Amino acid sequence: MNVTIIGLGLIGGSLAISLRHHGLAQRLIGVEENPAHARRAMELGLVDEIVTDLAAAVQQADLVVVAVPMDAMVSVLPPVLDAATAQQVIIDVGSTKQALLAAVADHPKRGRFVAVHPMAGTEHSGPEAAVAGLFEGKTVVLCDTDMSDPDAVRVVEQLFHALPMRLLYLDATAHDLHTAYVSHISHITSFALALTVLEKEKEEQRIFDLASGGFESTVRLAKSSPATWVPIFRQNRLNVLDVLDEHLHQLQHLRDLLEREDYAGLTEQIQQANHIRKILP
Repeated sequence: MNVTIIGLGLIGGSLAISLRHHGLAQRLIGVEENPAHARRAMELGLVDEIVTDLAAAVQQADLVVVAVPMDAMVSVLPPVLDAATAQQVIIDVGSTKQALLAAVADHPKRGRFVAVHPMAGTEHSGPEAAVAGLFEGKTVVLCDTDMSDPDAVRVVEQLFHALPMRLLYLDATAHDLHTAYVSHISHITSFALALTVLEKEKEEQRIFDLASGGFESTVRLAKSSPATWVPIFRQNRLNVLDVLDEHLHQLQHLRDLLEREDYAGLTEQIQQANHIRKILP
C-alpha cells in the first residue's frame, strides 16, 4: 500500500523504516514543513518523495500517518480528514488523546481515523533520530476504537501486528491517565534531575567524568526536545500534575526519613519500591 507520513522525526521516520523493512509499504510519501528535515529524510531514504501540498499527499495514500508534535496534531488532523476518501485509513502516533479526539469528534470522516500511540521512543529527535526496529516487541495503544470504522481498525491491527507489536485497547481518558503515570512523569522528573545536577555541579567536565551508567540512564530523557514535550505536558496537564504531586510526596517522605536518620524506615521504603521487579523483571 501507499503510505503518507506527515512529520519525519523520530517516530514518523522510524515507522517509515519499519514499514519498508517488513514490506508493508509499496511507496512512502513524506510531508515535512522543515526544509532541512525534508532534505535529510530524502538523503536517508526514509521516504520515496516529499510532497509539499498536504491534501495532495493525503489523496495519494491508502494509509496516512500523522506524526507531528501534539499541538500541531490538533490543527493538522482535521484538514487531513477533510482531504481523505471513504477508503483511506488515518492514524496518529501522539502521546495524548483526549484533546485530539475532541477536535475531530464531530468530523464527518471520523470513522476513517484510528487513534494509536506506539509506546516506543528515544531521547533524540529529527530525521536522523529514526532507527530500525524501534517498535518491535513494544506496545501500541489503540484508543476509542468503537468510534472508528471496523474495517479501518482491522487495517491498523494487521499493520501493527506485522511490525510486530503488542496491541492494547483503552479509551482516551484512561490512556492519558496511565501514560502520565508511566511515561510523562519519567520525562518531567528527568528534566528536574538534570536541572538539579546542573545547578549543584558547576563543572561540566566533572559531570562527564563521574557520571556512571545509573545517572546516565536516569537523566537520558532530559535530552528530549521541548518542542515535543511541552505540548504533551500542556495537553495532559491535569494528569501530569496529579502524578507529579504524588511523586513530590514520595520524595518528601524519603527526605524526612533520611533527615530523621530513620534508616529502618528508609530500608522499608526501598524494599517496597523493589516490588517493581515483579512487574518489570
